Amino acid sequence: MGTKRWLGGAALALVCTTPAAGRAAPEPLPVRGEIEFESGASPRLGVRLEIDPGWHIYGEEVGDVGLPTRLDWKIDGGSVGPTEYPDPEPFADAEAGVTSFGYAGRVVLSSPVALGPWRDGARMARVDVRFLACSNVCVPGTLALSRDLAPALGGAAQAGLPFPRVLALALLGGLLLNLMPCVLPVLALKAFALADLAGRGRREVLAHGAGYVAGVLVSMLALALVVIALRAGGTAVGWGFQFQEPAYPLAVAGLLVVLALNLFGVFEVAAPAGLASVGAGAAGASRSFLDGLLAVALATPCSAPFLGTAVGVAFASRAPETLAIFAALGIGLALPLALVALAPGLARFLPRSGAWMARLRVVLGFALLSSAAWLLWIFGRLSGVDALAAALGCMVALAFAAWVFGALQQSERGGRGLALAACVALLAPVGLRPLSQERAAAGPSSYSPEAVATELRDGRPVFVEFTADWCLTCKANERLVLASERVKAALARRRFAVLKADWTRRDEAIRLELARFGRAGVPLYVLWFPSAPDSPRELPELITVDSLVDALGKDPSDGA
Repeated sequence: MGTKRWLGGAALALVCTTPAAGRAAPEPLPVRGEIEFESGASPRLGVRLEIDPGWHIYGEEVGDVGLPTRLDWKIDGGSVGPTEYPDPEPFADAEAGVTSFGYAGRVVLSSPVALGPWRDGARMARVDVRFLACSNVCVPGTLALSRDLAPALGGAAQAGLPFPRVLALALLGGLLLNLMPCVLPVLALKAFALADLAGRGRREVLAHGAGYVAGVLVSMLALALVVIALRAGGTAVGWGFQFQEPAYPLAVAGLLVVLALNLFGVFEVAAPAGLASVGAGAAGASRSFLDGLLAVALATPCSAPFLGTAVGVAFASRAPETLAIFAALGIGLALPLALVALAPGLARFLPRSGAWMARLRVVLGFALLSSAAWLLWIFGRLSGVDALAAALGCMVALAFAAWVFGALQQSERGGRGLALAACVALLAPVGLRPLSQERAAAGPSSYSPEAVATELRDGRPVFVEFTADWCLTCKANERLVLASERVKAALARRRFAVLKADWTRRDEAIRLELARFGRAGVPLYVLWFPSAPDSPRELPELITVDSLVDALGKDPSDGA
């Protein structure tokens, strides 16, 4: 028997290094794998291996010849027990006189797993599967597999946060979004629309409030369904992900241009499309519904206190939890105007309608054009200067179509006018052809885990800024805080290495880093110190010069 095993081992070594005559080693490997996870009271992790016909791999006990299949697990915030191998089947080689034991077709190798508490966001399980696959030739191989376990565990549960607390954070975050510059133009439009209703029927005021709340909630839930669908398809995204696709800021910019022209009096619209009319006659709830849709469309590039934690849990949770968190965000966003509509006493604090509303319409129109200019800048950053020139051509075409529509509203040939205006508007997309031909290069990102490790080894503390061009909160922090002389001096005094992670365009590596800190969006500011390299310090989304300078000076080695 010893001689037979020696001969079998020699034969195995020979076939592992020398392909059979006329047959090369296969490419790709004849084995594919996928991580499986069972949550519950006794969670288990496993690897399902699919083995090509005519091939087999080996079990834990290989028999006379072969190499055992081994799994090397790494999991965030947990540990994986020993691999449990199912009963193998024998593979006899009569010519060599050896018998080995392993698996063909499909096999699942699983292990018990112990999970501890974890912060919000992604919870990665990674495994290296080392195997020897044999047919007429033997091919050693390794599969490197990974999977985010957070959706299967539920974001709030794995973070150790009570779900009601997460909903409360989402409600507060949505409420504070009303103070962000993204939403203010729409909020001002709606507030003054309600002011114009002063003295009108209670039912009409309630209809406007209900329409706005419905628009916000429908838009938020639609956004949640898109997130759930993308996640089910294997695509992970973060807060504001739609601004990473050039078509979205371009479409919203076009809508804002049209609304601004409506405020300027270039054309008038009936109630169902009268999204931005202020000081006009009473209109139905459909106008307020569209206001709510626009508010959410403009809110997503902003962040606010409490929002980061809630959204981080939402993007890592099961579908029902995700929907509930987004609904709470929507309720918080709609709450101020809903209260004005529900409580007649609050309307006393709004300005009364009058002749001044005509001038206010023009002022708000320019506010919308400013928002459109910002969105076109984002579009240019994503798509390049040629595409931006084409987009500006589209805006001119839309403005011309609006003017034609308004001019013909005054004529008696309204039907012909509508047709002509529609034809002019259809010319706008012609200029969009360059969009598919040119894409701007992504902004430079100096951040990587390796870069942080290198700086820490050199004894330098590290400040990392996770940002994006479409994030207004990020840009406000950059201009008002990061560019201040006091912050620059504090960074230089402590010899900080300043690294930037630019998430303007979709970047899976940056998304995973955000998820590691329990975040689903930007901004995020993190400090590392050489004295505590494994304990990064996260800063809030809204920073001030004083708070940042104070944080930069608190090295753990100083005993602070």
